[in-house]
Amino acid sequence: MKSTVAGLLQPQAVMALCDSLAGPLLAQPVPSDPAALAGGAERYAVARGVAVVPVRGILSANSGFADWFGWATYHGLAETCAQIAAAEDVAAVVLELDSPGGYVTGIQAAAEAIATLATLKPVTALINPLAASAAYWLACQASEVVMTPGASAGSIGTALMTGSYVQPGGNGMQMVEMASSHARAKRPDATSEAGRAELQRSLDVAEADFHAAVASGRGIAVADLLAALSVTEDPRDGGAVFGPAEAVARGLADRIETRAACYDRIFAAHAPQVRNPSRASLGGGYAARAAAAQALASL
Repeated sequence: MKSTVAGLLQPQAVMALCDSLAGPLLAQPVPSDPAALAGGAERYAVARGVAVVPVRGILSANSGFADWFGWATYHGLAETCAQIAAAEDVAAVVLELDSPGGYVTGIQAAAEAIATLATLKPVTALINPLAASAAYWLACQASEVVMTPGASAGSIGTALMTGSYVQPGGNGMQMVEMASSHARAKRPDATSEAGRAELQRSLDVAEADFHAAVASGRGIAVADLLAALSVTEDPRDGGAVFGPAEAVARGLADRIETRAACYDRIFAAHAPQVRNPSRASLGGGYAARAAAAQALASL
């Protein structure tokens, strides 16, 4: 039986992942053939002065997911932002997002890199069609957030999966995990009150960082953000995923636009003038479409 992406996720790792939308990715088998690896692809492509950066897949700091599937990593995004910031041929940036989220570890550096880049060059987060959890954490650091019709955004919050041994292992031994006397938070036991309290603490710390990042990126006070994210009058009822109209109404996105219209607008504002504009847009131009395809097929 082949191992899947879901089987590789670290237990007790704090995730910002929308499980309900991550199913197809989590079910993907891990490649066993080294020749099938996708590593080595470019992280972005430049078309008419606009850098296209794909942000897709289960996000992680720096894992085999990047080599196996070409999914984005936080280290890669931070490096890409630094390269684009220094690139004289890049006037504007588009982050194309199609991700249900991923790990929390390592995301802050990538989010800060995007926010810094946005102070130097206009950055558009184009949600096409998904930016949930960790992916939205990144998207909200852009200069503007655009959602294509039918796209989804949100799932702002953190979670983890854990367990404990309740029966003997395959060799007949009952497995027990222990930690040293002054490291009880190292392997918290979810079956104990103290263990659950520690796990909840780690989740709440990560959630507070998430909320702070969204509040800063979107220019919303944290208290107002909590109300905007809740589906009831109770601020604890956040974590939902929203369609374009509701995301805009709640302040999570700026506009609803087709992918072609978004690129046409950005090219009109930032790209050098060409003789035949219709052939230069991502909606109609072969060269631009090829550059975008190259970017979307890369890490």
